[in-house]
Amino acid sequence: MSFFSNEIIGWYSENGRSLPWRETKDPYRIWLSEIILQQTRVSQGLPYYEKFIKHYPDLNGFANAEETDILKLWQGLGYYSRARNMHKCARLVQRDFGGFFPSTYAQLLQLPGIGPYTAAAIASFAFEESVAVVDGNVIRLVSRYLGIQEPVNKGATLRSINTYVQEEIQGFKPDLFNQAIMEMGSQICTPKLTKCDSCVLAMNCQAKKEGLVNRIPFKSTRTKVSQKYFNYYLSQNQDQLSLVHRNSKGIWQNLYEFPMEESVNSKVESNATLIGTFQHQLSHQRIEAKLWKVNKIPSRLSQNKGIFEVALGEIGSAYPTHQLMNKMIKAWQEQLTK
Repeated sequence: MSFFSNEIIGWYSENGRSLPWRETKDPYRIWLSEIILQQTRVSQGLPYYEKFIKHYPDLNGFANAEETDILKLWQGLGYYSRARNMHKCARLVQRDFGGFFPSTYAQLLQLPGIGPYTAAAIASFAFEESVAVVDGNVIRLVSRYLGIQEPVNKGATLRSINTYVQEEIQGFKPDLFNQAIMEMGSQICTPKLTKCDSCVLAMNCQAKKEGLVNRIPFKSTRTKVSQKYFNYYLSQNQDQLSLVHRNSKGIWQNLYEFPMEESVNSKVESNATLIGTFQHQLSHQRIEAKLWKVNKIPSRLSQNKGIFEVALGEIGSAYPTHQLMNKMIKAWQEQLTK
């Protein structure tokens, strides 16, 4: 029996956190939790999971919802394409599988928004298929344990990690093994302040032996980040504000915001008042946004037929917005109270 597998499972049996998606075999709830927790900490994702389960306790309810309602519940999590893909996936499962998730890794992998990690999680947790999950926590743990000094964003490195974990899962309950290895990476073998003194694998960990814990894992290149400059315009008519619906492709697709133009040096009307300048960081973009209070939307933008008026209280509730938009609204409201 493997030292690695035995130790992490033994540790998890005594130290694993009690989380609602670990107490179910319902593939819908497991799928929901896995998508929410992508790019999201458990402490942040848990309230969203509970909120979605309250509104949509089963897949058919989720599939029958309007996309706008899904996006409203999703507000604050970012990466809105996840929510849109979830809705597409739910409707496809409802249409093609009678409202029940397929039970194999290979079939799950064909669904929109479900990649190798999520497919493995559903297949192992809900259906106990012996397929290993490999997320960032697992990559970090295995890289350090084996002392891998190759970039983890190289295909060959990832394949070797996948092969190792897939070999280790054999002979164990796949749901238990996968929860254990992810929990160990999340709680002990963390990116910073690694708890090596509490790690049951420390005696055999190559990175620990060689003093490389703070250098493993690493990537060969960083994602190129582009700089963007946006000018937003806030036009108020009594208790009504002008909004536009972003229906173009992108991370904020189908969300709502103030009329905007992208430019470094946009010509701003003389009667415009600067409410504030906002910095917003995305994975691939760095945005500097200025919010201007104007009497009316500039004529070059007002020709856009997508502009419409809504009551302030409806913004964010009836009309879901992104985080940058929320920052601007908050700043404007704080100015009004001064």
